[in-house]
Amino acid sequence: MIEKAAESEAAKEDWPLLERPGFLARRLHQIHVSLFAERCAEFRITPLQYSLLSALSELGEADQTRLARAVAIDRTTTTGALKRLEVRGLLRRVTSDRDRRSQACRMTPAGAALLAAMEAAARSAHEATVEPLNPEEQATLIGLMKRAVAAHEDRLVSGMPST
Repeated sequence: MIEKAAESEAAKEDWPLLERPGFLARRLHQIHVSLFAERCAEFRITPLQYSLLSALSELGEADQTRLARAVAIDRTTTTGALKRLEVRGLLRRVTSDRDRRSQACRMTPAGAALLAAMEAAARSAHEATVEPLNPEEQATLIGLMKRAVAAHEDRLVSGMPST
């Protein structure tokens, strides 16, 4: 028992939090959400809602499952965010002609206007997130993050846990 406790203590010393990719990813996400909240407060949009509107802008129309996959969030969380955007008149959800169980989503003109109005503020939050790095380091970080995400893309299924 004493031996296991000593091994556990040694493991903690050998791997500090600031060396753990999961901790750093979560911490960088917290920092980004804080920067986004500061710069985009006037629009009353969360980063997830912004991602959903951005995805709809790219896709034109999509069902909730496709949107959930596009923003890598579970369907339940996506549905709640879409309902809140619909209440604000930023998107419209209608029953799909092809599948009566599915909701087709389309951005409204008000949603498109909001997305356009907040573009500079949202971009500023993203830029501020990596601002401590020089341009080459920023490109390297983004490239490495994209590679890591792509390598784990099979984990992005509709049943994934929300973040």
